Amino acid sequence: MKCMYCGCTDSKVIDSRSTDDGSSIRRRRECTECGRRFTTYETIETTPILVVKAGGTREVFDENKIKNGIIKSCEKRPVPMYKIDKLVDDIKKQIYNSLDQEVTSKQIGEMVMNGLKEIDEVAYVRFASVYRSFKDVSSFMKELEKLIKKN
Repeated sequence: MKCMYCGCTDSKVIDSRSTDDGSSIRRRRECTECGRRFTTYETIETTPILVVKAGGTREVFDENKIKNGIIKSCEKRPVPMYKIDKLVDDIKKQIYNSLDQEVTSKQIGEMVMNGLKEIDEVAYVRFASVYRSFKDVSSFMKELEKLIKKN
């Protein structure tokens, strides 16, 4: 770390502690050349993940969109909020751990459906009906039959 007073690139860390929100580390440093002290902050560098939509457009990944869709599909169902939050966190981890800078909306939709299938089957069917754009009752019934066969 370069000293802001003399420009020396050698310093020693005197004290380290995490910030109140835990998102960064505050380091108190002392320059080995001039002896003056200064503070630096260390944060995790994140690269934005882009979502490739069905039409080919791209937008920045927003976990709130996923959460809102899940909440709508779980409306009036006995699904506690902590399960929804956990599903959103799991999907977010999957996306960031893939190390890809782009993810398709189809991949995200499949992750949501897989998670909802485990949490609540009615919420799963609700989400699938919007996500898969069922055109008629027969396509809706096919999805229900798949679900019944797996149980």
